[in-house]
Amino acid sequence: MKNKGFTTRLVHADRLINSPESGAVHQPTTNSVLFEFKEAQDIVDVFQGKQAGHVYGRSSTGSNVALQNILNFLEGGVGAVTFATGMAAITATMLSLFKAGDHILVSHFLFGNTRSLIETMGALGIEVDFVDVTDVINVKSAFKENTKAVYLETIANPVTQVADLRAIGQLCEDRKALFLVDNTMTPANMFDAKSVLASLTIGSLTKYIAGHGNVLGGAVVDTGLFDWASFENILPLYRTADTSQWGLTQIKKRGLRDMGATLAPASAHAISVGLETLALRTEKTSENALRLATYLHGHEHVAAVYYPGLADHPQHFLAREYFNGYGGILSFDLTDGIDPIAFLNALDLVICATHLGDTRTLALPVAPTIYFECSEQQRKDMNISDNMIRMSIGIEDIDDLVADFEQAFAKF
Repeated sequence: MKNKGFTTRLVHADRLINSPESGAVHQPTTNSVLFEFKEAQDIVDVFQGKQAGHVYGRSSTGSNVALQNILNFLEGGVGAVTFATGMAAITATMLSLFKAGDHILVSHFLFGNTRSLIETMGALGIEVDFVDVTDVINVKSAFKENTKAVYLETIANPVTQVADLRAIGQLCEDRKALFLVDNTMTPANMFDAKSVLASLTIGSLTKYIAGHGNVLGGAVVDTGLFDWASFENILPLYRTADTSQWGLTQIKKRGLRDMGATLAPASAHAISVGLETLALRTEKTSENALRLATYLHGHEHVAAVYYPGLADHPQHFLAREYFNGYGGILSFDLTDGIDPIAFLNALDLVICATHLGDTRTLALPVAPTIYFECSEQQRKDMNISDNMIRMSIGIEDIDDLVADFEQAFAKF
């Protein structure tokens, strides 16, 4: 399927990559927790990694492996691991690969929940520094002898800062450090992680991948670009002949098996089905978001608009270089005197909810919700105002979205 279009490959991926039984076009949902072995030696070999197979539903099932195969196919990697949520994928990766005394650099603009996790890691003895990743110079100056990785998001949530991805990837390669890229906002049809030398992509499947607000999931994909033989934190038990699998094996064993955040088989199936329309949905949301951002940009009641597709966005040209479309996340500041809560209540079509990547357009007030646990100074440092509203743009007809804003603004 190499020469086929992106959506063509997605629509046929399950039946061609995974070859389900009985002519099914989707891998059936595997609901069994346990798996029988006719020969006792076989279960020993699977446990010891000498033979492929499923031993327990917490570690793997046919449904999960089928989804992992598709995700890996899309990224052009050497393997993938799925989890119950995106946060589970991040947590498992971090706690599987790093230990007390290690140093990691993370984006200063990390999403609130992820930032909270990173602070928890600091309490466990993993040294963390937050850096402005929009310029590689900031990252380079923060490197230390014990720096093991750089972790960032392609497009930050909610102020949409774009990381200096290619330059940071090259820096990590030169320093033999892991480059961990959260591409939740820019899935494979929008962004080629290997082109910026990403070691691992980590993200939420809940958002754009599944796309319909009906299932949770997360994943890690190994691009195959990092030399795990140079990474001293891999335990001797997982240093097998195939060095390309060392990182994923440790994440599977220490992160998935031991921590237990397993993606339910039914969820894996739902994500696979939602994945088929990924390109169609993201193309429409990107188109709608640019149109709406342009409309808001000139409105008298809007103080600022944050969207990478606008020419005056600080990283607009980076976004043009890296992404196929500018995505569906958009934020804006209302002018003083307009209460964000009152404005959201004035919208009829737009749904007030916390989520991203849905088919419906969603909005929420940023400061008192998803960044409520951050201090006022932290929010100021991330350019998050008290008047900011974050939006996840859906696939509705754009004229209907604009009309909803028109009638809401008319009330102020």
